[in-house]
Amino acid sequence: MRKLRSGTVGRRFTILYAAGFLGSAVALLALTYLMSGTELTSAAPEQPPAERAGLAAAQQHIRDLERQLADAQGQQDRQMLVGSLIALAVMVGVSLLLGRVLAGRVLRPLRLITAATRRISAENLHQRLAVAGPVDEVKELADTVDGLLERLEASFVAQRRFVGNASHELRTPLATMRPSLDVAVAKPAPAAQTLALAGRLRTELDRVDHLLDGFLVLARAQHGTLTDRTPVSLGALAAEALAARADDIAARTLTVDAGLPPDSWTRGSPALLSRMVENLVDNAIVHNEDSGWIRLTTAHDDTEARLVVETGGHVLDQDQVDRLTQPFARLGADRTGPEGSSGLGLSIVAAIVAAHGGRLVLVARPEGGLCVTVALRVTAVPTVSAALPSAAGSQGFAGSQRFDEVTP
Repeated sequence: MRKLRSGTVGRRFTILYAAGFLGSAVALLALTYLMSGTELTSAAPEQPPAERAGLAAAQQHIRDLERQLADAQGQQDRQMLVGSLIALAVMVGVSLLLGRVLAGRVLRPLRLITAATRRISAENLHQRLAVAGPVDEVKELADTVDGLLERLEASFVAQRRFVGNASHELRTPLATMRPSLDVAVAKPAPAAQTLALAGRLRTELDRVDHLLDGFLVLARAQHGTLTDRTPVSLGALAAEALAARADDIAARTLTVDAGLPPDSWTRGSPALLSRMVENLVDNAIVHNEDSGWIRLTTAHDDTEARLVVETGGHVLDQDQVDRLTQPFARLGADRTGPEGSSGLGLSIVAAIVAAHGGRLVLVARPEGGLCVTVALRVTAVPTVSAALPSAAGSQGFAGSQRFDEVTP
């Protein structure tokens, strides 16, 4: 049986039951002791026979009998007291044991409800406690929790549906605005103010389009329906992401240390996992210092395939780092790159990792900068691995950037 913790309802029930049993035992022993003592003290010695010769001999015989009776009564009282104390000590242990057993039986349905509730998260709100049994207080509590889970599930579904639908609907006016800008700029001899305004509007439209794309990916990842699960190499995805951002890395003169063997495989959605790695690489580039460094490594063991992305920089607050997985969370102006940020990058990463049953760890490095670790369930290396451009992507990127040994 699980150990009862201090201050829990189980401990209070145990003490209550034990006190009741122990009080009953003390009352029973006291009553028995009093009754036995009354019977012993009420006993009177027999009169000596009339035939016994001599008054002195009779009196001496009476005194001897009284002394023997007193000694026997004292010894019996001592034995009764010792026996009562032993019985009381035994009853203390028995009372605690019975109290614990009864408390465990009474609280067992509540422990089952607590354990089942802890297993239910935002990804499996469809599960219910479904406690069977008579209609009592425990079943009413379980039914109340089931009703709460049903309302939460409906709210989550409505929220995700709204985000997805709103993102799709907003793309239509964006698609209309872009041609209008192009038409205005294409007119003969457009004014300088018109060109400047069109450039600013086109930049803002790109940011809104990027934000809507992030909303769609976030909604899909949080929905948790991944029908396109296939084996994916984390090393190959990281190499492709680095190759795609080679120009941005060169523009900021960042030093990249990439240890990306192609043997760290997981099973999941290639599109979502690719977006996850791209967001991590983008975060490492944008929120970095000029002439800084980035380190990417992949590894695996019997249970997990891991991708680690480290960057240098200023010393960060771990409490603020822990909030970076929330949408639109930033570490302040110093973490806002020149291109701006939608604030959804790491929240999308967290949602994709959760959808794949993995874990995401963000740690503020003591020397400065950030270390992000993604751990996903490992899968066996497919027999045909040449189809993935892991080696080609890594070699192509190595030719355009520096892969120096970094010692931050």
